[in-house]
Amino acid sequence: MSDTAAFPGTGGCPACVAVQDLPPRQGVEGQTGAPLRRFEISLPTIHCAACISGVEQILDSVPGVAAARVNLTLKRVSVTAEDVPGMDDQLLGSLNGRGFEARPLDSAALEATRTDAEGRKLLARIGVSGFAAMNVMLLSIAVWSGASDTTRDLMHWISAAIALPAVAFSAQPFFANALRALRGRRLDMDVPISTAIFLALGVSLWETMHSGRHAFFDAALMLTFFLLVGRYLAHLTRASARSAAAEVAALEVRMAERVAPDGRRETVPLDALREGDILAVPVGARIPTDGVVTEGRSEIDPSMLTGETMPEAVGPGSLLHAGMMNLSGPLQLRIEALGEETLLKQIARLVEAAEQSRGRYANLASRASQYYSHTVNLLALSALLFWGLVGGDWRLAINIAAAVLIITCPCALGLAVPAVLTAASGRLFRQGVLLKDGDAFERLAQVDTVVFDKTGTLTTGTPTLIDPARLSRDDFALAAALARESAHPLSRAIMRAAEAAGISPASLESITEHPGLGTEGWLGSRRVRLGRAEWTGAAGEVERTTAWLTIDNRKAVALAFEDTLRPEARETVTRLKDAGLSVALLSGDAEVPVREMAERAGIADWTAHATPAGKVAALQDLAARGHKVLMVGDGLNDAAALAAAHVSMSPASAVDASRSAADLILLGNRIDTCVDSLRLARVARRRIIENFVLAFAYNFVTVPIAFAGYVTPLIAAIAMSASSIIVSLNAMRLGRQK
Repeated sequence: MSDTAAFPGTGGCPACVAVQDLPPRQGVEGQTGAPLRRFEISLPTIHCAACISGVEQILDSVPGVAAARVNLTLKRVSVTAEDVPGMDDQLLGSLNGRGFEARPLDSAALEATRTDAEGRKLLARIGVSGFAAMNVMLLSIAVWSGASDTTRDLMHWISAAIALPAVAFSAQPFFANALRALRGRRLDMDVPISTAIFLALGVSLWETMHSGRHAFFDAALMLTFFLLVGRYLAHLTRASARSAAAEVAALEVRMAERVAPDGRRETVPLDALREGDILAVPVGARIPTDGVVTEGRSEIDPSMLTGETMPEAVGPGSLLHAGMMNLSGPLQLRIEALGEETLLKQIARLVEAAEQSRGRYANLASRASQYYSHTVNLLALSALLFWGLVGGDWRLAINIAAAVLIITCPCALGLAVPAVLTAASGRLFRQGVLLKDGDAFERLAQVDTVVFDKTGTLTTGTPTLIDPARLSRDDFALAAALARESAHPLSRAIMRAAEAAGISPASLESITEHPGLGTEGWLGSRRVRLGRAEWTGAAGEVERTTAWLTIDNRKAVALAFEDTLRPEARETVTRLKDAGLSVALLSGDAEVPVREMAERAGIADWTAHATPAGKVAALQDLAARGHKVLMVGDGLNDAAALAAAHVSMSPASAVDASRSAADLILLGNRIDTCVDSLRLARVARRRIIENFVLAFAYNFVTVPIAFAGYVTPLIAAIAMSASSIIVSLNAMRLGRQK
């Protein structure tokens, strides 16, 4: 029913533009001439930047591997390697042999990314360690109050009975990761953590068995509790992240109705189809494959490609793509592309590639982990040897080494980022923004360019009749009579305008809707039509969405439509510019409406006719020129661009794939919250830096004191806990930031 300017590419369809820079696929040859294949491997235990680099280094050393890319958010690695017998076993064996738990990624594993079993386990461990720590602290009061001999020993043994099983259960994540690292001849942050916990328990048990005055079971429990809190806070920042590529794949149709040469129809799975087969697509169904219409007329929803909400009329010869929705009439089409060759699959690969690239980003705490464990272990060993060899008291030496390990445990360092992100997430949520990716806040603070999609982002996505007053009341009444019988978005826009103008629909007879063309009725003996230009006999070209009204042979009357700019859009753009940011508009719509909307929003840099691949290319070009881009979009055509951007936002009304690809979700119906989010991100970055300074200053002051023997393991645990509390309190200031 609508006329839009033609898009570049075969048949004037934006979807026909090739998707560039896709990951290597099966069929491409490797260095030895063997074809390359992509292997997906699940890595459920990876948790930091050291894991990322370790996995990729191991896989890069495997003969036949062309590339390996880890996605920390989804805990998986995508490996492009030669498709030779035994390659999958070789990849899994190389990882498992170096201490990384690895297994093939199947549909069950993909579904597992939607659950939060790990979070529930962490909460259970936090609860057990916290409850046990409180009970042991109560028992310790008796010892601190001067209990001696049998009473003191009894308190210590009861504390041991509580602490040993509680730590054995609660600290399992640290013990398991440390054991895998040691088996793989690696050191990570969990190695010194586990050593400190074991030393605290071991020293306490030794003291208890020999009726010593001091036992430090409460130190081991407090250490475990605070470390688990830090691990859980880090987990929360990733818990809501889901694969946008999986959401794109959800648009795939599993079964299709094939039309045999004799006219018989049968429902078959997609893998039974072949190029050239004829498919029947009923009204309300999604297009199962890429193909060309051979019979029928209808309107399809092109929003998955262009982001535009206006239905597009199609007929014989029109090229359709898998995932599009057939809106108004039955169609038959000839298959042109299947499976991995469809545009829907290409978009999914674009999204997945961009997600994996983003997964390499790690925060400062993770980057420091590769140096931290070696330093801590060396300090503790030095303290042990120094006091054991110089002082000759190995019991004292073990206590001092345990104190050094405990006081240097990275609790404050581990909380430095998660505590700020948790406070920021709460503040954002109260402002109507949901933070999905913790790393996004650091990236958001670096942004210097903001790129908006048009329809549904800068605009409401609802068509509005332009200048209805120029229509005569009689023409308006006729148009309203025909529009009343149609559910088309433009028809609804006509009815809204008629109601606003107080015009009642005319009385027409035999009103009939013709899918893909328009609606006609009879005014006495005269035929009245409302629809496409060629159907109503209208002449001349238009540059915007237009419907035409004609009565018999009378000259057709144009009814032009435009999208509605969000009320806060121009103010948002102004505030972004005032903050020193560049603003651009990137849309798949035609040139005229994009230019007009850009002028109304105050955006000088705009691009029309942008395909999904074109949007990704534009963002990559900006990144190559050194810009940090925030992408704000809502359509499926924006999903790849959202994932490829330095950081991204999407309204809650967006399609699932776009919400999944975005780092932040705008829960309200306003886009000006993106400005507040940018400002809050910069404040959060300052808080993170402050927390790092506090954490390192704490170690700088306390480590020499512990090394000198002036700190017991219990005091070390209290100091470690105090540093964590200070870091957390500093992060909480963000929630009260004005």
